[in-house]
Amino acid sequence: MEIDLHCHSTASDGALAPAVLVARAYEKGVRVLALTDHDTLEGLDEARTAAQALNMQLVNGVELSCTWGGATIHVLGYGFDVQAPALVQAIAALHEGRWLRAEEISRKLALKGMPGALEGARAIQAALGDSGNAPARPHFADFLVGAGYVKDRAEAFRKWLGAGKLGDVKQHWPTLEETVGTLRAAGAWVSLAHPSHYDFTRSKRRRLIGDYIQAGGHAIEVVNGYQPADQVGSLAILAREFGLLVTAGSDFHGPGGWSEIGEYRPLPDDLPPLWSRFKLDPPTANV
Repeated sequence: MEIDLHCHSTASDGALAPAVLVARAYEKGVRVLALTDHDTLEGLDEARTAAQALNMQLVNGVELSCTWGGATIHVLGYGFDVQAPALVQAIAALHEGRWLRAEEISRKLALKGMPGALEGARAIQAALGDSGNAPARPHFADFLVGAGYVKDRAEAFRKWLGAGKLGDVKQHWPTLEETVGTLRAAGAWVSLAHPSHYDFTRSKRRRLIGDYIQAGGHAIEVVNGYQPADQVGSLAILAREFGLLVTAGSDFHGPGGWSEIGEYRPLPDDLPPLWSRFKLDPPTANV
């Protein structure tokens, strides 16, 4: 695909430095890329420099964590002003919250007989390219694998780090409404990340989308890598019903992972892609 609006670098929980990620995207045929690291803008300058050298279009991107209905939800923002005060303040608060979360995950793992998790996760993160941000759950998973507590990342998430497990720490995130408002105040286009990834009933997912629209969201991510085709179909139906723009991306984190950069299922032809708006004036910020 020539466009990829969802990927991660070592600035958050990806395996490749921003410049290396951009180069890999170019090799895979991507010409419009959004780097959407979790709760940080740290990798954007490096990615932009690399993209300019390759004559690629880099769209300012971020994936912000928030809460809704007792669950952690991720919201994607695009084309925003990186200097917007509301966004700068929100990123600073999330940075602190991620460190508090990392400390809490480590404390909980220690209580289960797995000490040293924070230091171990930090060492793994630093080996990839230390960003100064808190280690994320994949770093903790790799520590658990290396220490022999689990056999692989999948087991680490299934037992300790996945949704509803002890590593699923939520209390440090803002609300969905606050997060969408922050992005809108920065002039961003906003998309709800991977709505099918949340363990919701069909009716609860509809309520999520309704509240998200009420908060000011523009789009939903209908395609996330090679997610099952039936999920793409269900989300396409919701996008049509609610009159939403749509986004798609690989959600690439590293080689051999969930998906390859620039690779994902095609969008249904009748859905209006958010990237068609990137050449237009940005949305009006809520102030």
